[in-house]
Amino acid sequence: MRELVEVLAKALVDQPQAVEVRQIVGDKSVILELRVAPEDMGKVIGKQGRIAKAIRTVVKAAAIRAGKRAVVEIIQ
Repeated sequence: MRELVEVLAKALVDQPQAVEVRQIVGDKSVILELRVAPEDMGKVIGKQGRIAKAIRTVVKAAAIRAGKRAVVEIIQ
């Protein structure tokens, strides 16, 4: 799932080298922390959070297939 978030984020931003994804794994859940360059933050979030919501939906579907619960956090 980490790679999935990384590929999606790198496709959206102007500075793909600044994309960083940290994965924290629990028993039944996974937390993915996504960091991008400050000027790319709007591109990852999108208008009214639509892009961020789409990323979370895709990751949630992948997590369900793996039998886990996933949370995507976008942090500065």
